[in-house]
Amino acid sequence: MTFDWIHPNEAAFWVALSFFVVIGVLIYVRVPGLVAKQLDERAKGIADEITEARRLREEAQELLASFQRRQQDAVEEAAAIIAQAKNEAKMLKKEAREEMAERLERRTALAEQRIAQAEASAAADVRAAAADLAAKAAEQLLTSSMKKADLNKLLDADIKLVGTRFN
Repeated sequence: MTFDWIHPNEAAFWVALSFFVVIGVLIYVRVPGLVAKQLDERAKGIADEITEARRLREEAQELLASFQRRQQDAVEEAAAIIAQAKNEAKMLKKEAREEMAERLERRTALAEQRIAQAEASAAADVRAAAADLAAKAAEQLLTSSMKKADLNKLLDADIKLVGTRFN
């Protein structure tokens, strides 16, 4: 191995000497320490960002779980409200049917009462008409001097007349 480049007339010598001088100045000025310090600060900043990202991720997961619980609670509450509304609708329907049945019963009873009154009134009218007819027949019998056969015919006619009025 030859060391021809060590001679001060060689360019390689000056390049090598410049290199070592620059390295020496850099070490004297403590550039490697500054670079290491900046690299450490940068690594610490990245680590802090990673820690913050993890914390934010956990917080987001907690919020997601909270919102999912709220959504589930809302779904359950909506189902309960729907079930309650259905039950209330059934009860209202039942009450309406019962009320309609009561009204129908009252109206039926009222109609039956009116029919009974009308029947009683009609029967009373028929009795009154029959009594009037009987009184007139008796009056005619007493006032007229008819024969017994004519009176029987008249009585039969009056009985038929009363029978037709009852029907």
